Amino acid sequence: MTRLAGASLSGRRVLRTALAACLGAVLLVTAGACDPQGGTRRPHVAMFIGIDSSGSFRASGDYENALSFLAHYIYGHLHELGGLAKPRELFVGSIGGRQSDEPKAFHPIHDFADKTVAEIEAGLREWFPPTDTMTDFNVFFQQVARVTKERNLALAPITVVMFSDGVPDAGGRPTADDPAGRYRQIDLSPLEYLSRNLTVRLAYASPKVGDQWRKHVPRQRVRMWTVDAEVMRGWTSQVRPEAEIGRQDHLWKWVLDNVDYRVRSVLT
Repeated sequence: MTRLAGASLSGRRVLRTALAACLGAVLLVTAGACDPQGGTRRPHVAMFIGIDSSGSFRASGDYENALSFLAHYIYGHLHELGGLAKPRELFVGSIGGRQSDEPKAFHPIHDFADKTVAEIEAGLREWFPPTDTMTDFNVFFQQVARVTKERNLALAPITVVMFSDGVPDAGGRPTADDPAGRYRQIDLSPLEYLSRNLTVRLAYASPKVGDQWRKHVPRQRVRMWTVDAEVMRGWTSQVRPEAEIGRQDHLWKWVLDNVDYRVRSVLT
């Protein structure tokens, strides 16, 4: 009888230990893995980047500036420089095409790994020449949703970053009766329930266009952040010519404060 009681007690101890380990594993997954410094490591995001090579963005003069910045942006994220989050997955594609509803291929993270900033920029210029005539955000959002579902990325935080003047060609032209009509036709619904944490960032829009996106593009759960073109052009002043890329602290802090700013709720 004593032996049986001892065996039962030992079994209960083993069970409690196993349950505690399981609970610890669940809490670890929920809260995020701890880094060696004792903090909490942010979950790796799935990042989708869209490039607008249409005529209106080229005419604004910001297309060239955006490609140079994007090369730094991708490199900084892949190498976690200055606190930038390393993406779990990265996909870079075109916003629009030569006609409406034209899908474009995404370049995966493998096309950018182990490359310098100059090599990434050269690749971007080769893959996204300024030949598109249409800016179609809706088909881009549909592609983001499709890839997310195919790759089972729904559990990860998702960031969609678009380098564009933000002016849609698809959806018609504004009228005197409805000047914001084409912005209301931008369809974010494919993104609404992809992830519990999904942010759309628009860089290089004018203040007026950014305001149109915030006020008139229908959305419910999608978080939105816009960065004015005038602000984006300032990234070059943050680069220190004498410092190597890994020590461009001013640049990476500028990126965190202006482009990767954490939007905590749906802003209106």
